[in-house]
Amino acid sequence: MKFILEKSKYLALIGVISLLFAAVAAFLWGTFKTVNTIYLVFSSVGMDRSIAVEFVEIVDGFLIATAVLIFSVSLYELFIGKLDLPDWMLAHNLYDLKTKLSSMIVLVMGVKFLEKILDVKDTNDLLRIGIATALMSAVLIAFGYFGRKD
Repeated sequence: MKFILEKSKYLALIGVISLLFAAVAAFLWGTFKTVNTIYLVFSSVGMDRSIAVEFVEIVDGFLIATAVLIFSVSLYELFIGKLDLPDWMLAHNLYDLKTKLSSMIVLVMGVKFLEKILDVKDTNDLLRIGIATALMSAVLIAFGYFGRKD
């Protein structure tokens, strides 16, 4: 039984490989968005009001891709073995991994709220979305700040 339990750590490879494929897909998605945004800039001669948000979304997309890559390599290092990568690229325990995920969620919510600001039709709706975004961000930030058990 001990042998089986010790070797079960390799089940984490399913997550590692899946996340690696997801990271590749996210980088390709970011590249596609970049090409489309460059086309928008030139076709609208820079006059489209959504260009600034499009550029923020590009950065957001690549940050998500990078985070997924970090999750993949961190899972490998946590369960399988050491990797020769910069320390900032690795989470050294599951808490660090969850903290990185919560930070990513806050960033994505901020970008999505920025998109809503440009498409606002009902200011009350925007206010509710803003309050919900702020509350969720505060909870996730508090988790990262107060949640660590040393």
